[in-house]
Amino acid sequence: MKLQAKFALYNAVTKVTVILVLGLIILLSIEKISSNHLDNRLKRKRLKVIENLNANEIDSLIRNQQSFTDYNILKEEFIVLTILPPEAKPDKTLKFTTETRQIEGETEIYRILNDQFVYNGTRYRLELGETMTAVDALKNTIRFYMLVVLVIALFITLITDYAFARIILKPFYKIIDQKINRVNDLMQYDYSGITTSTTDFKMLNESLDSLMKKISNLFLQEKQFIANVSHELLTPISVLSSRLENMLGSETLTHIHEQKIYASLKTLNRLKATVNSLLLISKVENEQYLKSDHIRIGEELDDVYESLEDRITGKHLTYNNLIKHDFTFTGNKTLIHILLVNIVNNAVKYNLNYGEITVKDELTPDGYILTISDKGTGMDDEILKHLFNRFSRENYDHEEGMGLGLAIVKSIAHFHHVLVNVESEKEKGTTVTLYFPSGLH
Repeated sequence: MKLQAKFALYNAVTKVTVILVLGLIILLSIEKISSNHLDNRLKRKRLKVIENLNANEIDSLIRNQQSFTDYNILKEEFIVLTILPPEAKPDKTLKFTTETRQIEGETEIYRILNDQFVYNGTRYRLELGETMTAVDALKNTIRFYMLVVLVIALFITLITDYAFARIILKPFYKIIDQKINRVNDLMQYDYSGITTSTTDFKMLNESLDSLMKKISNLFLQEKQFIANVSHELLTPISVLSSRLENMLGSETLTHIHEQKIYASLKTLNRLKATVNSLLLISKVENEQYLKSDHIRIGEELDDVYESLEDRITGKHLTYNNLIKHDFTFTGNKTLIHILLVNIVNNAVKYNLNYGEITVKDELTPDGYILTISDKGTGMDDEILKHLFNRFSRENYDHEEGMGLGLAIVKSIAHFHHVLVNVESEKEKGTTVTLYFPSGLH
C-alpha cells in the first residue's frame, strides 16, 4: 500500500472515530437538553398555577372537594389538581416522569411534573403535563441535519486530507521517478536536487545521490577490472595455445603425450570461449556497443542457417523457415547475430536426430514476434526457473559449454529492449519467443 493511501486511511479512521464519538455525545446532549427544557417550562407553569389558585372558578372547585382537570384543544398540555387525604404522607419534592396518557380517546406521550402543596389547610397534588410529540419531531429533525452535516464534514475533510497528502508526497514520488525509475545508465544519473521543504525528503535525495556516487565508482572500477582481465587472461591463454600447437609439430612426440596436449588445447579453447563470453556479457550490460545498424531479421536468420548448416544436416534435422514479414529495426547487427546463433544453436544442440526446427514470425500492432521452436529433449520446470542464470545448464557429456549462451541472449535482448520468453516441456521440445516492440522500427 502506498504511503499516500496509508495517510488517507489513517485520517479516515481517526476522523470517523472522532465524528462517531462526537455524534454520540451530541445525541445524548440533545436528549438531556430537551428534557431539561421541558422540565423548566413545567416549573414555570407550576408557579403560575399556584399563583392563580385564588381565581373564583378554580377556588370554587377546590372548596367543593372536586378534582380540577384542564387541557387545551390540541391536547398538547393538561393540568390536574387533586385533593389528597389528610393522612397522606407529605412529599415536597418535585418529580418529573414521562408517561402515556389518554385524553378523550387520544393517546399521547407527556412529560409530567408532580407536586404537592398545602392550600388553606388542605393538601393538594398538582400534575402538569406537556406533550413530547413536538419535541420528538424537533429532535429527529436535529438528528437528521446533524448526520448530514457530519457526513459532509467527513467527506470534505477526507478530500482535503487526500489532496494535502498528495501535495506533501509529490517530491517523494518525483525523487523515486527521477532518481530510480529513469536511471538506465549510471553515467547519466541526474544529481540535481529536488525542490521540497520537507527535511526527510531532502535527506532521502541526498542519500540516493551519495549511494549512486558510490555505485558509479564501483561500476567504473568494474569496467577497469574487466579491461584488465581481458588483457591478463586472454594473452597467456593465447601464448599457451601457441606453445602447445608448436609441441604438436615435434617428431619425437609420443602418441600418449600428443593426446594430452590435444586435451590441454581443448581445455584452453573452452577457457578462452568462457572469458570471451563473460566479456561480451559485461560489455553489453555496460552498453559499450552502438545501436546504429539497420537489421533485417530475415537476412540474419539466413546467415545463421548458413553458419549452422553443417550441424543441422549432421543431425538430419528438418529446418522450417516460415518467415513471412520483412521486419527491419535499428540495433547492433553483430549482437543480434550472436543472439540468433545462440538460440538456433541450442535448438540444434538439444534436438533429436531427424528432429525438426521451426522458425516463424507474426506482425502485431504492438510489435514483431519471432518464434524458434524445436522437437528436442525439452526441459522441466526446475531448469526453466534458472535458465538465464550464468553457469546454470543441464549437463550433457556429449555437449560442450558453460551455460552462458542464454545469459548472452538475455543481455543482448535487454540491450535492444526485446523481451525473451522460453516455454519447454520435457521430451517434447522448447519454444523461444522474441517480442520486438513497435518502437524499434
